[in-house]
Amino acid sequence: MKKILFLSSLLLVLFSLNAQQVQWASKAIKFSSDLGGKQNGVKRILGRPDAFPQGGLSPNAWMPKDALKGYEWVEVGFENPQTVKQVAVFENLNAGCVVRIAVDNGSGKYQTVWSRKVNYKTPTFKAAIPADRKYYFKRKRRKIQEAPEVLNPGIENAILEEAVSGVVAVRVEFNFALLPGQKQIDAIGISDSEIPLEAKINTIPAFETLASAEVVSVGNLIPSCVVVSPNGQKLFFTDETNDKEIIYSCSKQNGQWSAPVAESDLLNTNNSYNFLAACQTDFFLKSGKSFAKGTGETGYEFLDKNYQPIGLLKIAAYANYDETSSVSMTADAKTLVMGIETDMTQGGHDLYFATKKEDGTYTYLQNLGKQVNSAGEEASPCLLSDQRTLLFSSDGFSSIGDNDIYVSYRLDDTWKKWSAPINLGSKVNSNDYDGNPFYDEKAEVLYFTSLIEGKQVIKAIAISKEKLLYKQ
Repeated sequence: MKKILFLSSLLLVLFSLNAQQVQWASKAIKFSSDLGGKQNGVKRILGRPDAFPQGGLSPNAWMPKDALKGYEWVEVGFENPQTVKQVAVFENLNAGCVVRIAVDNGSGKYQTVWSRKVNYKTPTFKAAIPADRKYYFKRKRRKIQEAPEVLNPGIENAILEEAVSGVVAVRVEFNFALLPGQKQIDAIGISDSEIPLEAKINTIPAFETLASAEVVSVGNLIPSCVVVSPNGQKLFFTDETNDKEIIYSCSKQNGQWSAPVAESDLLNTNNSYNFLAACQTDFFLKSGKSFAKGTGETGYEFLDKNYQPIGLLKIAAYANYDETSSVSMTADAKTLVMGIETDMTQGGHDLYFATKKEDGTYTYLQNLGKQVNSAGEEASPCLLSDQRTLLFSSDGFSSIGDNDIYVSYRLDDTWKKWSAPINLGSKVNSNDYDGNPFYDEKAEVLYFTSLIEGKQVIKAIAISKEKLLYKQ
């Protein structure tokens, strides 16, 4: 039966591919302006949409310097020449500003194939204050003027009157004064069909068959950073109700979690950032330790089973632009995956890996690569025991809400080649924030934090290892 379903799905995919030839912009040729840097630069317009279908402000979209007003344009190239009947422009903020589209069929000259006639009575809008382009926090990333509360994302599916063959490049012109609010462009695609191009979330049907997630009751506490003990009998989380973050735990009683109790003072020694990053059979890894820059110290320390300190987590040349970080560590402590922001990030927080050296310290952090890391924020890694399955949260890919949970699979021994992140689907991810994943392999339950009507809660959902773990 499974083989029949697989073959049917394969035939459907092949039929779709044959029915519509689609390409996404693969290179930026020329452009009027951009903010520069890794976030909102012109290269963010390349490839498939990643700020859609969710829409809204995104570091993964191109934002010109004068994106609140006036005339801007971009020219993009495509990997292979093809016949074009449709050009789709994904405007993730305040759509409706495309005024002209031209194509190059290899001659080196652009011919206009689509235009929007603007009525002279159409009101235009300009920024009331200049954009702030100062550097901040010593990061080479520019501040972006806060946009008015006008979102209105949309796709300009421009259908050409006559198909044009051999198209290798497209020029899109905008009049951003046509509509109020900030403007960003997520992607540009071409097709030989009139079927409107859409953005699709990269997920799998199996995740949509899951039972609904349930809320784990922790009273009025504001939980984050969930981990479960290896035997599955204790659930730890950090309460963010007060300035001093406190680690709590719940115990498994008759298959249910007990009411939370504050953990020992030995786990809550610091004024802030008290949370458990790892809970293994032989050790805990806890955050909140003060540290000195230039020493390799990270702010994490190892504790034994009795919560006694047994050493600091040190990483060669450790540096973090942000005040926060997140870590997952293997049971033998030989490999860790960390979410931080450095000079080498693709944008905000990225995921890195490091391995343990003979002296107990760890090697330089190495980026997991562009397949996993976007111009947005990747954080809260959870590396499973097979050391190939990685859960994490991100706001940098096509998603259901503003921050979703994804799974990616390590494809070789370099730790730098990973599969495209797969969204865990609507049974896990909501229209709001979802993050901090932790998978209890013993019970085959995923725990994570989620916002419900503005309040952060812990959710639990059953996911079998068969559906979640890496398959060779």
